[in-house]
Amino acid sequence: MSIKLNLAAGLLLTALGVSAASAQTLVYCSEGSPEGFDPALYTAGTTFDASSHPIYDHLTEFKVGTTEVIPGLAESWDVSEDGKTITFKLRQGVKFHANDLFTPTRDFNADDVIFSFDRQGNSENPYNQVSGGTWEYYSGMSMPDLVESIEKVDDYTVVFHLTRPEAPFIANMAMDFASIVSKEYADAMLEAGTPEMLNQKPIGTGPFALQAYQKDAVIRYLRHEDYWGDKAKVQSLIFAITPDASVRYQKVQAGECHVMAYPNPADVQAMKDAEDIVVMEQEGLNVGYLAYNTKVAPYDNPKVRKALNMAIDKQAIIDVVFQGSGQIAKNPLPPTMWSYNEAVQDDAHDPEAAKAMLAEEGIDGLDMKIWAMPVQRPYNPNARRMAELMQEDLSKVGVNVEIVSYEWGEYLDRSKAEDRDGAVLLGWTGDNGDPDNFLAVLLGCDGVGASNRAQWCHKPFDDLIQQAKVLPTQAERAPLYEQAQEIFKEQAPWATIAHSVVYMTMRPEVEGYVVHPLGGHIFNQVGLSQ
Repeated sequence: MSIKLNLAAGLLLTALGVSAASAQTLVYCSEGSPEGFDPALYTAGTTFDASSHPIYDHLTEFKVGTTEVIPGLAESWDVSEDGKTITFKLRQGVKFHANDLFTPTRDFNADDVIFSFDRQGNSENPYNQVSGGTWEYYSGMSMPDLVESIEKVDDYTVVFHLTRPEAPFIANMAMDFASIVSKEYADAMLEAGTPEMLNQKPIGTGPFALQAYQKDAVIRYLRHEDYWGDKAKVQSLIFAITPDASVRYQKVQAGECHVMAYPNPADVQAMKDAEDIVVMEQEGLNVGYLAYNTKVAPYDNPKVRKALNMAIDKQAIIDVVFQGSGQIAKNPLPPTMWSYNEAVQDDAHDPEAAKAMLAEEGIDGLDMKIWAMPVQRPYNPNARRMAELMQEDLSKVGVNVEIVSYEWGEYLDRSKAEDRDGAVLLGWTGDNGDPDNFLAVLLGCDGVGASNRAQWCHKPFDDLIQQAKVLPTQAERAPLYEQAQEIFKEQAPWATIAHSVVYMTMRPEVEGYVVHPLGGHIFNQVGLSQ
């Protein structure tokens, strides 16, 4: 790194309150601000990157870079023969963080596990409605119907009693919504009359503790020195919040950031050709889509939805927006996932047929809103441009499109409304490597009003996915998911747009970074060479 670049890095670190002489500070250029720091309340990867990955732990974990489930706060687990009783043996000696509001008096134990889930599923829990109490994952995954009770056998043994077998349950416990929070901290904040601090000033057991947060600017973390596992390689972690991808790259070039996410696809080749820049890439476990509100006319008519899908030129979107980093999506599952239905036929791009189909359904001069995300995601690197291309395509079949957008947190909140006008651009990166995480969470009846942005509850589809999740093997489950994809294509609650490659751009001194197939940006194993 040149002297000029060293000076640039030093200026940023000094501005953020970190000594430029410290080689133990890692700076990540992130794309947006988190909605909060309690991951159970949210679904955005931006929020998980800032909360569940650095601050919290889970009963089980995914080995970074894989979908392999490994022990976390649970050292081991046992599943009963009927699949309805899961016993977790908890790790002892695990320390919580402290902050200026609270210093823990005990280690992690079974009370924290029970509280972390009870608050999501029990309407009588005093935290059930705190900070909005949306619990999108918990409800979208049918957890209220699944979890009959959670039993504390002793301080380090917890038993989940389920109403039915649940094939992905152990993997689900490694997901962000299943982050374990401190009951002792929650009780203290409730007594102080400030329960929202659980979300605003989080305390977990993870590799980093939150030090400070300035919205839309910076998040600062310090290494948790009493961490039970392998301690973080760096002493300090900084998220420099930088929404513009070009500016993020400029900061990486200047040495002001070590790692950045979501480069502009048009810039990737130049990044690969540049000296002193490292570009990692991996096929993403993701899908980008346009979700119609199937509860609002005329989008409650599958023929209208089909016609709109046929009007959209997806290849043009791939060419213009993704610029070689994506492929056309025909299914709600990515093609790398087991049970992907290769036999499904995609909707043809046929504007004339689309116009005729709309006329047959009595649709003339339709005014439609398309919601464009304000942030970049791997499954949609430029939502505004994508919406503009759709706007142009739909105008050719007599549909007048208005493009709307909101700040990211507001966008996600507003788009859940069951009376939402128009169609919303969103996407998904898998949380656990299981088809249930796409088909049930995003399209199941339990997700309506929350994670199911299409507000689509279709019994033949829902019956299949509910049946599939209780079967024990992939071989038994896969045919049901394949049938579900056929029904999805017939009913067209979404226009499936793209699956994308994920790129990560970083400086050469970064050591140990692994592209995670589940989309998270995880830094506890990342160091910096001298």
